[in-house]
Amino acid sequence: AKTLGEEVRAAPTARIFVTEEITEVSAEIAKALEGITDDRARYDAIDARRKALVAECEAPGGYRCDVYVFHGGAQYFLVRQMEIRDVRLVYAPSNAIGAYGGDIDNWIWPRHTGDFAYYRAYVGPDGKPADFNEANVPYRPRSHLKVQPKGVAERDYVMIAGYPGRTNRYRLAEEVRDAIEWQYPTLIARYRKVLGLIEEHTKDRPDAAIKYASSVMGFNNGLKNFEGNLDGFRSFDAVGIKTAEEEAIVAWAREQAPDGVRGYEEMRSQLAGLRERRERDQILQLLGGMSMMSAARDLYRLSIERAKPDAEREAGFQTRDEPRIKARLEQIERRFDAKVERAIVEWLLADYLALPADKRLPELDRWIAGAEGVAPDATRLAATLDRLYASELADTGKRMAWFGRARADIEGSQDPALAMAVALMPAWLRLEDESKRYQGEESRNRPAWMAARIAYAKAQGREVYADANSSLRVTFGNVQGYSPRDAVNYSAFTWHDGIVEKHTGKDPFDATEKQLAAIRDERFGPYAVDGRVPVNFVADLDITGGNSGSPVLNARAELIGLAFDGNYEAISSGWIFNPVLTRTIAVDVRYMLWVMDAVDGAHGLLEEMGIEPAFER
Repeated sequence: AKTLGEEVRAAPTARIFVTEEITEVSAEIAKALEGITDDRARYDAIDARRKALVAECEAPGGYRCDVYVFHGGAQYFLVRQMEIRDVRLVYAPSNAIGAYGGDIDNWIWPRHTGDFAYYRAYVGPDGKPADFNEANVPYRPRSHLKVQPKGVAERDYVMIAGYPGRTNRYRLAEEVRDAIEWQYPTLIARYRKVLGLIEEHTKDRPDAAIKYASSVMGFNNGLKNFEGNLDGFRSFDAVGIKTAEEEAIVAWAREQAPDGVRGYEEMRSQLAGLRERRERDQILQLLGGMSMMSAARDLYRLSIERAKPDAEREAGFQTRDEPRIKARLEQIERRFDAKVERAIVEWLLADYLALPADKRLPELDRWIAGAEGVAPDATRLAATLDRLYASELADTGKRMAWFGRARADIEGSQDPALAMAVALMPAWLRLEDESKRYQGEESRNRPAWMAARIAYAKAQGREVYADANSSLRVTFGNVQGYSPRDAVNYSAFTWHDGIVEKHTGKDPFDATEKQLAAIRDERFGPYAVDGRVPVNFVADLDITGGNSGSPVLNARAELIGLAFDGNYEAISSGWIFNPVLTRTIAVDVRYMLWVMDAVDGAHGLLEEMGIEPAFER
């Protein structure tokens, strides 16, 4: 965009969150649990207190607040964020730059990817968050990062402030073993099957292929993550390490922290129960991501929850959540094709029907069979899905006409998707209740075990940091390469030469002609080091999914890059951190500036950032 007026509105669900305050509320949660012994009651008490804290925090308007759980429930923190709802795209490089290497290079070092873009946050003329409006003005924060065009050098100190999603470093040895022996292998097989079905049913259908492009990218990313975890686990005895660690803590805690031992033993009992139903639950979880089923479920569930006082509504279906639900429903057709989804759902439900009868859900069996007292089979499943995918919910206008309708209206509808939601809701609610009871029990056991772990570590002179949970975290380290195998040494930087070396002219190694011309003409300006433009670099920083786009800062907290990936050899560091192999992959600020200046001519944006363009407009 050359002007503010040319900036493109982002997706309706796009938000920019500015973290303003973090407050520990552990005491408030603990007080709500006094005298409670029933597991479901524990869950409800925690849920009610968290909702009350969030409601109070969001009361002024313009904020999104959440209570984050640390150490499995040993601590709780309330985070208040300004929620900016008007977000516009300012600049993004060509896809051939931003996704250079595609799935082939995903998680791989060395890398030559320009994965960056710029958005602008807009607020109302009064400076407060507002819905999209042409009268809105750019948001002016109290402070902002300064871009350091000189970048960094090998061994320099760097840090990241970002929002890592989830790590599992304090999971039990049994949980690690379950991931290795069952979770990852089954997900790998199912993701491959889904990818195969998408490819089969989008062949010679470019419109459908475009709709599923982001889904394919997501499944491929997950697939490589699962495979990388298994490869990482093969390089060391993760279960053995965890088991030895737990045995030492338990031996110490029998005298020093007996509640921790109780929590440990009861968690192991809980895990045994999970294994009994994990096959069914994984299938149901994947089905829950299917657009037609989730749309009908959300419309019906919202009609049920709207009849309750807001504080009693299910989390995710409160008044604060309705704009997100609406935006999600409005955008379904951008990523939905009936033929593709029907094939995936039919395959998943065939897997479900192969389960023993006592592991299935009576309501789902009846819906598949199409009648009471009839055994579900492949023929009846096909007929039921024919009806489901003839639903009017496939049309955005008709789907949105149901948003906000009363429960009685939906229950009286003859639409096959809404009728499915009505038929299956008792099962969904029953499973939800089981999950809440499980979480209520876990809220007793895991904090007790974590308290013992923390006390044991302190007795050894060590500290214990909390697992990532999508809240703000800082990680620090140094720019440095690594050696993944004997006689293999990776340097810390990649350079523009590698773009040319990898270029084939075909996706995903199809560098743009403008980029190649700038390289041929050696138009590098001040962004080069000894005649070469640095593209990506690695540092021994601790990140995980959710950190993509996090700013990489130097010792003066100046922006010198953006994190966008981790290295394949250390994917399993989400379970056990390995400082020797773990590296964060970042796009170098000098490459970003060079692409903006020499390739795309984004000179106005450079000047706004305080950078003098090196090339003519």
